[in-house]
Amino acid sequence: MRKATGIIPARFQSSRFPGKPLAFILGKPMIQRVYDGARKAKFLERLIIATDDDRIFDTAKKFGAEVVMTSSSHTSGTERAAEVAKKLDSDLVISIQGDEPLIEPDMIDGLAASLQDSSVPMASLMARVKDLALIKDPHLVKVVVDRDGWALYFSRQPIPSAAMDFFFQHIGIYGYQREFLLKFARLGPARMEKCERLEQLRALENGYRIKMIEISHPTLSVDTPQDIIKVERFLRKEARL
Repeated sequence: MRKATGIIPARFQSSRFPGKPLAFILGKPMIQRVYDGARKAKFLERLIIATDDDRIFDTAKKFGAEVVMTSSSHTSGTERAAEVAKKLDSDLVISIQGDEPLIEPDMIDGLAASLQDSSVPMASLMARVKDLALIKDPHLVKVVVDRDGWALYFSRQPIPSAAMDFFFQHIGIYGYQREFLLKFARLGPARMEKCERLEQLRALENGYRIKMIEISHPTLSVDTPQDIIKVERFLRKEARL
């Protein structure tokens, strides 16, 4: 089985939560929790934090991570991951969001497994949500898929608009064939990507497919300082300190 290299893009600036990667969650910086969770994946041969900030770089070095400095001109984590991927020998790349402190290794391994088929250029994760009241939350990205699990569309709006039983929440962790990642980063923003503020739509609008892998439950990602409280409450409940 072909193994993958994991890349965790991490930037200090964030409009809603400046310094987010360094925010402490029960005594550990969030970037460390992401790194510690990801490195347990069986199908990762290497794990790299990619940043443009000295504070994140120094913190990552202190807890023993491999970390590289990247350009400060990148507008997305995908562009940052692509810069690192240019210098890799790995055929497969997993881009892991730096705001997923509860990431589980099976999520990464599932993406790596789907990419063993070289006809799959890109893959991502989704989870069923049965609380239909959440479908209106614009912070929860929704995805609809065809019968074979290929993404049809992503939106911050309710899709499907008349969901009666569940909807799929998109989990923003991506797997790529390395060559496709480099091509994707060169394409430039697409119209629907700008409308929805969802970078993955760039692939669909340019005619590329995204294989969606269903996981058992949504993750608790961190978008605002208030989300830290939710994550800490979960960790205490599960005794994952």
